[in-house]
Amino acid sequence: MRCARCRKEAVFTTPALCTEHFISYFERKVKKTIADFTLLSKRDKIVVATSGGKDSLTTLFVLQKFGYDVTALLIDEGIAGYRPVTRKGLETFCQEKKIPLLVASFKKEFHFTLDEMMKKGKHPCTVCGTFRRYLLHTYSKGFDVLATGHNADDEAQAVLMNLCRANTELFTRLGPRTTSRGQGFVPRVKPLSFCTEKEVMVYAFLNEIVVEFVECPYVAEAYRAGIRDALNEYERSHPGTKERVLRHFLKVKKTLPASESTTVACASCGEPSASGECKACRLRAELSL
Repeated sequence: MRCARCRKEAVFTTPALCTEHFISYFERKVKKTIADFTLLSKRDKIVVATSGGKDSLTTLFVLQKFGYDVTALLIDEGIAGYRPVTRKGLETFCQEKKIPLLVASFKKEFHFTLDEMMKKGKHPCTVCGTFRRYLLHTYSKGFDVLATGHNADDEAQAVLMNLCRANTELFTRLGPRTTSRGQGFVPRVKPLSFCTEKEVMVYAFLNEIVVEFVECPYVAEAYRAGIRDALNEYERSHPGTKERVLRHFLKVKKTLPASESTTVACASCGEPSASGECKACRLRAELSL
């Protein structure tokens, strides 16, 4: 297959583009998302939530390439056989690109790794999600924006997950830019919101963003896994499904009432919470941490 623009050999099929034109196509999509949703300015100090996977590394890479002031933030949950591998890759990447790296760990902050916490009978994704969000908030203080590597696949999955769980009140937190968590929270942005997982993978490969694929051992227990597989299957039989889900959701979101989230200081840690105690502190008490 030949590139639709220059007739060189194509490296991507839909659209059919060569290396040069695919990279240009991908970066234009990211720039358009940043501009259309007013995600960032060149004055912003940006912290990027970075796992060491292709999506977050691509976010770091492309934002630095565009001239933004970026710092990487890794949450080390303490998952044997998984996090040490991705952490090493991220450390190498940041060193090569001269990007500052912050590391927050469950062990340091909560005195137990996620693996150790699992002995207490809680669902791993509930524990991980609660404590990760807490540390992302606390470690993003002093920055103007927190960027994440969520791609179009992730966003379409999140829409369907919240719909299936009847968590429609969380819809206001989805989309390329979210500021509805209440006072005290740094705005969160997703520059890759309209880039598919396949596009991110190809962009990372073409730019030699090396990632050693290691899957979280708890992924099979995640609710998202079932939604992801079902959505992928539907995408195969009905191409364009993911983009339609995402774009229709963003239209519907405009009709939803504005979130009126209010926060008060958590009585235990002082961080903002919807009630007198934040979810992280409640979970800590339940786990006797």
